[in-house]
Amino acid sequence: MTSEELNRKQGDSKSRNKITVQMVWGVALAVAGIGVFYRIPQVMPKIEQIEYFSSVMFFVRFCFYLLGVLLISGGSKKIYDNYLKLGGGDSGNKIER
Repeated sequence: MTSEELNRKQGDSKSRNKITVQMVWGVALAVAGIGVFYRIPQVMPKIEQIEYFSSVMFFVRFCFYLLGVLLISGGSKKIYDNYLKLGGGDSGNKIER
């Protein structure tokens, strides 16, 4: 095995590791977004008891739901993009195996 082949093989391994880490990060983002949706009904009554937020409850609720949507969509996009890079779809930028 020449040094050029060895360098290319190590580069592919590093690239695969990076993609795997990015996919795990995407899953973590999506799970955090789902967790936000799960916690909103439990937390909102406590927030309503705070006088400062009682007049802007619609805005607070909207912001929590927006945060959940952004986390889920960002995580899903990261998972999808890195899945294509691993060779799961018909993309031109697949990693050679």
